[in-house]
Amino acid sequence: MKNSLRRWSAHLVFLCSLLLTAFSGHALDINTATAEELQTLKGIGEKRAEAIIAYRSSNGPFTSTEDLIKVPGIGSSIISANSDELEFTHQDQQ
Repeated sequence: MKNSLRRWSAHLVFLCSLLLTAFSGHALDINTATAEELQTLKGIGEKRAEAIIAYRSSNGPFTSTEDLIKVPGIGSSIISANSDELEFTHQDQQ
């Protein structure tokens, strides 16, 4: 029962993030996005979302797609598929 509830809750959070991203008309800030938000991007599942967050934690904020492509599992096809959806803010811009 607990596992089913957790799974249902995780799916609900994911769907809400997907809807907010889809209807917000704003790009996703790759430097502050949660794993659930990252998974709304084309070609980004749980493992790649975790890899993005781990890389960001170890190396600091992304400044461009060139930084993002350094993440294992992220290639030019994923960047191209999501180019209109990505935003790279920096600490001094916030």
